[in-house]
Amino acid sequence: MQENLSLYHIFYTVASTGSISHSSRDLYISQPAISKAIQKLERNLDTVLFNRNSRGVTLTPDGELLFEKVKAALMLLDEGENSIRHNHSRNIPKLRLGASSTLSKYVLLSHLKDYIDQFPHVRITISCQSTYQTLQLLDEEKIDLGLIGRPQKLRGYFFQPLLQIRDTFVCTEQYLQNQKKLYPGEPLLQTATFMMLDEDNITRQTVNTQLKDHLVELSHILEVTTMDLLIQFAEIGLGVACVIRDFVEKELEEGTLVEVPVGFSFPPREIGFVCRQKDVDSPLIAPFFGEAANTDL
Repeated sequence: MQENLSLYHIFYTVASTGSISHSSRDLYISQPAISKAIQKLERNLDTVLFNRNSRGVTLTPDGELLFEKVKAALMLLDEGENSIRHNHSRNIPKLRLGASSTLSKYVLLSHLKDYIDQFPHVRITISCQSTYQTLQLLDEEKIDLGLIGRPQKLRGYFFQPLLQIRDTFVCTEQYLQNQKKLYPGEPLLQTATFMMLDEDNITRQTVNTQLKDHLVELSHILEVTTMDLLIQFAEIGLGVACVIRDFVEKELEEGTLVEVPVGFSFPPREIGFVCRQKDVDSPLIAPFFGEAANTDL
């Protein structure tokens, strides 16, 4: 039995591919060596396992019987190996994070670098979701820590402010000049295309509230899925984009983009790390709150 184990693997591969030449490539074994292995197994079992022809090989009745048994045995071996790997992986510390793609790029990235330097053995996964979806994943215990814009209600969570951000509208100087030429004397709020995140985003909802409170109504709105696209669309002159000012400071300093007044200034709002209240003291999560607590707002 023991001397046949490697032969069974070769037999299974040949039976699965129906071709000695294909099996040779898959197994990195020469075709003559495979043929000799099959012949040896047939001698050991005193039977013929394959019918040979110019198009390849097919199983004989005995070959089909052996194939089913070998297939089941190999599947059991795979299950055994996977079980061992699973047991080993359970011993590896895991941290599941949730954050929007925007916050992941502009905020989370730098914190993750420091965290990985301190805890290189921790396996980290990241779910890119909106604030409300991140909170839902926390509720369902599918993630351990979130980076979110602070919503109005956070019952059952621990939220540590990390920094303050402010919303603004931006576009190119050329776009403003074009609007003045196309619509002389008409208000920009009525003529321009205003690009904003979709309605489910907390940033959009916050901006909508401010616009409503200040009786500002935008006539032409184009919804865009990500902050990065908003910035890029604004840079090519597609319209006026509602963005987080902190994330376009370089573009504003260089003059690539300019701020567009809408009659009022948006108040600052907080973003920070959030977790379930019961998980605050987790050794994998606490370092993020320690960093946040020491951050100047």
